[in-house]
Amino acid sequence: MYPTLYDMFLDLFGLQIPFLRVVQSFGFFVAISFLLAHYTMSLELKRKEKQGLIVPQYKMVEIGKPVSVSDYLMSIFMGFVFGYKLLPILFYSANMPDPRSFLLSLQGNFVLGIIGAAVLGGLKYYEDKKQRKPKPETVKLKISPYQLMGNMTIVAAISGLIGAKVFHNLENWSQFMQDPIGSLLSFSGLTFFGGLICGGIGVVWYANKHGIKPLHMLDVGGPAMMLSYATGRIGCHVSGDGDWGIVNTAPQPTWLSWLPKWTWSYNYPNNVNQVCNPYVEGTEEYFANLGCNFNETPYLVANVFPTPLYEIVVGTIFFFVLWYFRKKISVPGMLFGIYLIFAGFERFWIEKIRVNTVMDFLGMKVTQAEIISFAMMLAGIAMIFYTRNKAKSQVKTSEI
Repeated sequence: MYPTLYDMFLDLFGLQIPFLRVVQSFGFFVAISFLLAHYTMSLELKRKEKQGLIVPQYKMVEIGKPVSVSDYLMSIFMGFVFGYKLLPILFYSANMPDPRSFLLSLQGNFVLGIIGAAVLGGLKYYEDKKQRKPKPETVKLKISPYQLMGNMTIVAAISGLIGAKVFHNLENWSQFMQDPIGSLLSFSGLTFFGGLICGGIGVVWYANKHGIKPLHMLDVGGPAMMLSYATGRIGCHVSGDGDWGIVNTAPQPTWLSWLPKWTWSYNYPNNVNQVCNPYVEGTEEYFANLGCNFNETPYLVANVFPTPLYEIVVGTIFFFVLWYFRKKISVPGMLFGIYLIFAGFERFWIEKIRVNTVMDFLGMKVTQAEIISFAMMLAGIAMIFYTRNKAKSQVKTSEI
């Protein structure tokens, strides 16, 4: 496994690029998933605008006026931070035992910080002089829906991160109560459905505020969320972040003999969580292997189902199905209903072989993901019927 991109480049290409030690492989693929979602949603917003389903907005903007003092100060500040923190990692990370700890500390290079502040401040001054006019003008600016995607991505990232962290702590309440501040501020511990729900709400709210109707925005987001989910799971598998399955000691079925053995069961060597005991806490096997030392056995002492791989494959297939039908389904909201069924179905069944926190719910032993995924399937079915009936009633009304 490759906890950082440094580990990946070293193993695959034999290249030692020291500053890549600060880039977590999981975070890298999460960033890629956001970029892919941004791209696919932009394509859909452009298509729907051409069809007249969503319309651009117009606003009056004053151009040619001097850049404000606050903009100058922000550029200077960002330049200083870049020089003070990031440039030392770029140039001196080979001598840093832990670049991430350096990044989160107050340490830095003051001289490089001053240079960075001067460079960005100078660029802002050049930009100011270039765009400034003797007399500022007020013009009518057209803003197409796809041009809002940058802000939507930021809204999705912030609200999704908050939701993922909140849902994780609700699922692991006892751990949260032991260290509330540490649990909230730690980089680990994120729940996908929390990020999906809160991120989706944030994007729909922002889009509706700018004239894009919720049902159209949900249809735009459905395929993109499926693709970004599959891409994010690449990060889970590559880093070995603990989102693997239960112990799998069964022999590989003959009908799967054409696949590599690690697609059936895997021991996640050098996983980022530095875990060697794959058994569920509370079982005899867990206590028997509790004393395993990751430094001595840097891998799981028993193979597990590589569930992120399965989710990558299924998620990618579902994305292409949604992407194919997006032009064939004209009822607003119906495509998102299908997405809810796909996403809920995939996660509900993968939970059967995946390690997760089990809780009591109405006398049943279930996981938070099973409850939410089942609710998603029901919501998807309800949404399909609702949008179809709504479309039929609109057709009948127009015929009267």
